[in-house]
Amino acid sequence: MTDSTLDRPRAAKSAARRQHLLDTARNLFVERGFHQTGMAQIAAASGIAVGQIYRDFANKEAIIAAICETECAAWLDEKALSAAVAAQDRTAILEWVERIGFDEPDCEDRRLMCELLAEVGRNPAIGQMNARVDERLRTSLGAALGSLAPHASSQRRATVMDFIVTMSWGMVALRQLSPDSDHETLHTRLAALLRQEVAALEE
Repeated sequence: MTDSTLDRPRAAKSAARRQHLLDTARNLFVERGFHQTGMAQIAAASGIAVGQIYRDFANKEAIIAAICETECAAWLDEKALSAAVAAQDRTAILEWVERIGFDEPDCEDRRLMCELLAEVGRNPAIGQMNARVDERLRTSLGAALGSLAPHASSQRRATVMDFIVTMSWGMVALRQLSPDSDHETLHTRLAALLRQEVAALEE
């Protein structure tokens, strides 16, 4: 039996411990907020010693970053977009763009996003993490819009990107702040506006 064979169960155990820690921390962040959740609370809720947590993550911000990385990758689904762009699949690209603009997260996800938004202005580490996420989002949106409207100017595409990002955050805020609003009607109208904007880019 080789050393690598012996290491596989250990690596699997380590990955399972790390995922359990991230799941626990995420639940605490949603329930209590970032400021009311420290390493001691995460350790108590997860059953993982504080010393072990610090061996896996340098600080609380590193835990937040790991959670956001996983959720950002799932949300952006960059591989699916790349495949659609490579195939020049206009329908799939438009569906991806509309999902980014209007896919409404559930209550837990919205609360976590609002926590992150609040931290961006006061925590430099979270601000830098958000900047990286925003760059990835805009890179993907740029690829999508560039494929749909290759002759549009970069300024026009940037304006449509801002429109999409604003709609995305706006729908999250509306759902959180006004849960009884007619979200479906607004969704339909904004989706129509987005399609008009994309069509105008293609002209």
